[in-house]
Amino acid sequence: MSSSLTSGAGWAARPSRSERGSSALLLAAAALLCLFLLLPMGALFSHSLIDAQGRWQLTQFRAFASAPGTATAIWNTLWVALVVTGITVPLAFVYAYAIQRSCMPFKALWRLLGLSPLLGPSLVGAIAFIQWFGTQGVLKPWLGDASVYGPLGIVMATVFASFPHALMILIVALATSDGRLYEAADALRATRWRRFLTVTLPSAKYGLISAAMVVFSYSVSEFGIPKVIGGNFQVLAVEIYVQAVGQQNFGRGAVVAMVLLMPVLLAFAVDLKVQRRQQASLTSRAVPYVPKPDGRRDTPLLICTVLVAGAMVAVLGMAAATSFISFWPYNLAPTLDHYAYGLAEAGVLSAYLHSLWMALLTALTGTPFVFVTAYLLEKTGRRGSWLHTAVQALASLPMGVPGLVLGIGYILFFNQPGHPLGGLYQSFTILVIVNVVHHYTSCHLTALTALKSLDREFEAVSASLKVPRWVTFRRVTLPVCLPAVLDISRYLFINAMTTVSALVFLYAPHTLPASVAILNLDEAGELGPAAAMATLIVVTTATFSLLHAGLAHLLLRRHQAWRQPHR
Repeated sequence: MSSSLTSGAGWAARPSRSERGSSALLLAAAALLCLFLLLPMGALFSHSLIDAQGRWQLTQFRAFASAPGTATAIWNTLWVALVVTGITVPLAFVYAYAIQRSCMPFKALWRLLGLSPLLGPSLVGAIAFIQWFGTQGVLKPWLGDASVYGPLGIVMATVFASFPHALMILIVALATSDGRLYEAADALRATRWRRFLTVTLPSAKYGLISAAMVVFSYSVSEFGIPKVIGGNFQVLAVEIYVQAVGQQNFGRGAVVAMVLLMPVLLAFAVDLKVQRRQQASLTSRAVPYVPKPDGRRDTPLLICTVLVAGAMVAVLGMAAATSFISFWPYNLAPTLDHYAYGLAEAGVLSAYLHSLWMALLTALTGTPFVFVTAYLLEKTGRRGSWLHTAVQALASLPMGVPGLVLGIGYILFFNQPGHPLGGLYQSFTILVIVNVVHHYTSCHLTALTALKSLDREFEAVSASLKVPRWVTFRRVTLPVCLPAVLDISRYLFINAMTTVSALVFLYAPHTLPASVAILNLDEAGELGPAAAMATLIVVTTATFSLLHAGLAHLLLRRHQAWRQPHR
């Protein structure tokens, strides 16, 4: 009798077939993340420590440290990133505050314009600022004796490119607040400034820190902007490109990549620590804050918003205008020659089709992989197990790895004689993989946020009714989380179309992406065709976003009818 009970207990303790299947899938996801993230980073680390004789030493680090210009490049990278962060975060905070905490009109329009730089490569801003403030620029007298080719141009273009990243974070940070705190401040007759310092700012401080870390990391690792508008100004991101592509010195490139990785990882660690200390800004008893019309607040905020949005339109508009001008600034007649030259003679049409195909594959393959992995982490197995912890850590790591560093790691790992996966190098497949890995963390957090809002009781009830897990996933989880799934697909498509840094080391002539082709056009002095191709990417991503919004509306009406108000 006792033996039978023991046997029964052992049988009950065994994981079910569904649990074993979920663990196997999660283990496969962990293996893929290790293969395409951890191992390339390990290859980067090992190559930076191996000298020319194959010995493990710090010879290359010492050579890099003693090389002329190293200290200058490091210092330039850091101070430019700090200046960009100091400008971008306050601007984005005021803009987000105007959207969330004022009653100004046309909020949806201002939000759309604030996020518009995401639609094009970072090179768009650099090209536009050359036309505005360059040697033959419209507003060149505004700069006096200063030159836009250098740190000034890098700062302006990077502020433009990083602004929407900070804005997205701060809009979320300011979206929720307890209205009772503002009522208490009004009852105590607190001044407007004191209420801002004691109520608004503390509730948004974690968002401000996260936005600052994101902008700082973006500025440190940005490659396209200093390459186009930086002139002879030395920064680490361009140094990696020179060493790896210009001189084929991958060992030195690995060293520079490791140096570039340090400040980014430091910023990532600070942000991670801040997030762990963050507490909920809304409790179950909280009253959502609803702003009331106030001319003394709304009018200045509207003016600031119009100025910033106007600057965004001016930058994008100048890039678009450059693509239609015959020969700046001597012949301003409209023409389509830049498009004809870029698409036909410069071969960018094939590059554009490459990017379009690559972006579609990135969205179609990356979205299910990210969402299913997040689902396996959140809704299956035991939380806190070594497998869950390992996958969660791997999913968070890409946020701290710049695209340039990831690209160098892929070269050193996959481009080795006799490597079993060496055939992936310079293929479409590796471009799709590096895009998914590079933007994995943001998509993963989006999926987790949606899944956490869905009670685990759904899975428990399904299990008690003996409904297969995949049926519950298809009929309950996926329809409820459909908005997040659609957001992930759009995010992956747009970033695959616009990114430069993660692809610049990995393409071949038959896989050249449009964003890198634009960089090549600029290097050849073809600013008009470069602007034309950049404008084409902006139009493509904007069109995709509109089509995506229409498809999302149809899908949500069909699969989320329960969200619609009853008539």
